[in-house]
Amino acid sequence: MSTNSDFEANTITKSREDVEKKLTEPPKYRVILHNDDFTPMDFVTLVLEKVFQYSYQKAWILMLKVHDQGSGVIGVYTYEIAEMKLVKAIGMAKKKGYPLMLSLEKDM
Repeated sequence: MSTNSDFEANTITKSREDVEKKLTEPPKYRVILHNDDFTPMDFVTLVLEKVFQYSYQKAWILMLKVHDQGSGVIGVYTYEIAEMKLVKAIGMAKKKGYPLMLSLEKDM
């Protein structure tokens, strides 16, 4: 015969197993920066620093990579965070009259 504490321990174990099976990490999305011929390099670097939290040096290197390659992943986030950062970056660019282009792509 099992004791009451055995029953509680077994119930807690099953509950954890059920929760762990149901919990999955939310899908991630890549924020992609696209090169254009109009947005100044200094401004792109500033956006990478302010919105995506890059150091100046890393932002400059990434901006040059995107400039040379045409596009590049600048961050991977949950959808809501990726969308928020994209909107904030594009908003900064629109205020200055720049056609900065970013897109989202589901991370595999």
